[in-house]
Amino acid sequence: MPSVEERTTPSQVKCLVVIPHYNHLKTLRQVAEQCLAVWPHVLVVDDGSDEAPETYLQGLAVDSLRQAHNQGKGTAILTGAAWAREHGFSHIVTIDADGQHDPKEVPLLIHGAQQHPYSLILGVRKFDNTVPFGSRFGRKFGNFWVHVQTGKSVQDIQSGYRCYPVNVLNTLRIWSKRYAFEVEIVVRALWAGFSIEEVPVSVSYTSDRISHFSQWKDNLRLTGLNTYLTTRAMLPLAHRQYKQVEGNLIRKSYWQTLKENLATPGSTLRNAVSAAWGTFCGSVAFVGIRQVWLFWGMGWWNLNRLISLTFEKLCIGPFVPALCIEVGYFLRHGHWLTEFSMTTLGKQALQRVWEWILGSLVVAPCLAGIVFLVVAALGWGLRRSLHERV
Repeated sequence: MPSVEERTTPSQVKCLVVIPHYNHLKTLRQVAEQCLAVWPHVLVVDDGSDEAPETYLQGLAVDSLRQAHNQGKGTAILTGAAWAREHGFSHIVTIDADGQHDPKEVPLLIHGAQQHPYSLILGVRKFDNTVPFGSRFGRKFGNFWVHVQTGKSVQDIQSGYRCYPVNVLNTLRIWSKRYAFEVEIVVRALWAGFSIEEVPVSVSYTSDRISHFSQWKDNLRLTGLNTYLTTRAMLPLAHRQYKQVEGNLIRKSYWQTLKENLATPGSTLRNAVSAAWGTFCGSVAFVGIRQVWLFWGMGWWNLNRLISLTFEKLCIGPFVPALCIEVGYFLRHGHWLTEFSMTTLGKQALQRVWEWILGSLVVAPCLAGIVFLVVAALGWGLRRSLHERV
């Protein structure tokens, strides 16, 4: 499906640098000064710090907002986005206030927004051996789950150095309000049809860096979020898709989304692979494990879940298991099983189970291959008829 940005480009990209801040007074002024050195529009959003930041920002040409109490980084970003929209900005660049990011690289993210105005621009931190193990592991772990949930690869899901289109932030429904916000917004943006662009950025971890990430609370929130997102990704229900109309993002109808999916190059292959994968998982005899394979494959390869689940259910009935047993019996004895009695189906039940497993190793890939060819041929014919009508 074509991304939103491929269909339209805004007449002007106007960026605001937003610095979410919570008790980072030691580094806040330096970060703000360095941002001003490369970009004139800077907003500090204080998330209910113990001490007001105005004294530390005195003399700097920055705007500032202060929330009455701590509500989380996600809330601070959304507050900054709302302020940006009111003041005519189309994008916001977020940079952490703890000094880990280099403000001199703000123009890299802005340039990315100018090239891809309806994409989320992620700053991919260049990790080396000085980066704490927890940060390196967390990034790989988070990237893995985003791939499962969206079928898309993201290199640094945890980076706080980003550029967001303001209208995308204001359109998507995000539940998370703290650190998990930065994970959820990427997943929901990909689901909605927006793309993710990435630019390499430097990172600096000092021994006195202040981090408010709670190993227990925030990891528990991330676990709950990933559980929900993964479960939602596996449901055969369409995600919200949007189109741009006169500068606004409008939700597309189900039929418009379906039509675009059918007419998009690559959809025929995706649907054929979805049907083949569902057939394979439904035919293979490893009950329990095959469901795990099914859900993992649907997410990892971004398959059509409705098609995969439908074909998987079609193979659970008696015909495919019986075929597997027949093939397994033939592989063991050199002839087909023709006697169906209490002896062959009762006393020899364990042998039939073994033959089911053995036969499914042959039937599952063969049946999946046949289904792939049939669905691909039907899809190609449908796409051709649609184009001929146009």
